[in-house]
Amino acid sequence: MMEEEVDLTSVRELRHLLSAHRMHPNKAFGQNFLIDPSVLRQIVAAAEIDAADSVLEVGAGMGVLTRELARQARRVVAVELERDMLALLAETTRVYPNVEIIARNLLYLDPLEVFGDAPYKLVANLPYYITAPTFRHFLESANAPRLIVVMVQQEVAERIAAAPGDLSLLAVSVQFYGQPRIMARVPAAAFYPAPKVDSAILRVDVSEDIPLSRPERDQFFRVVQAGFSARRKQLHNALEQALRLSPGTVRTWLQAANIDASRRAETLHIAEWINLWHYFPKP
Repeated sequence: MMEEEVDLTSVRELRHLLSAHRMHPNKAFGQNFLIDPSVLRQIVAAAEIDAADSVLEVGAGMGVLTRELARQARRVVAVELERDMLALLAETTRVYPNVEIIARNLLYLDPLEVFGDAPYKLVANLPYYITAPTFRHFLESANAPRLIVVMVQQEVAERIAAAPGDLSLLAVSVQFYGQPRIMARVPAAAFYPAPKVDSAILRVDVSEDIPLSRPERDQFFRVVQAGFSARRKQLHNALEQALRLSPGTVRTWLQAANIDASRRAETLHIAEWINLWHYFPKP
């Protein structure tokens, strides 16, 4: 018979557990603990977790999401770096034999080391400061997740899921690899302590066939980064300055790619960026 669990969605029990471990939420690490059970269920539903799934959870914290995932998935690999939080995580998940804890900075975790080439899903509650690096690290890995479901700040989710006309470097960096969509909005009151902003559940369906080879992607994102280097300027000006190319070279390049030189980077969709890269002026 499974022992009675601490209810990690109860503020009273959460405070008691933290106090027993002489801990308190650390704002520097973005520690706002999810306390709304319905949101936990929404995250798992968005990830379509079933009994055959392997799931990677990064920044597992106290394990409130870890336990919800473990009830549905075959295997849950929970990654956490902070030593005190690791002790709590081990305590709150000890009755789940399908949970494996890895003590490591998530940006130094190689999915091949954990899953080999087997498929997995990435599910996490991500603090703002680590959102972009997390996406970049795992989407660029040799074994990228088949599906990503993360809780992020609402503003960040909207930026990632934006349509052409309002794209950013972050949006292109994610949409190059898959299709993002906002599944639900989550009020600040769903967390303890409550942050100053609302959050959102973001799902990214990662494409099976990623455009361009690995070496080509490096140059591709160099071009994209150059385009967004001066967002208020027209595309030809941004590319000229960032890539140190002559105005004539850039205008010929844009004309070959059938892109109006007066457009701005945020208006180009992914296919246009890829086409622009294909016509990149070779030395």
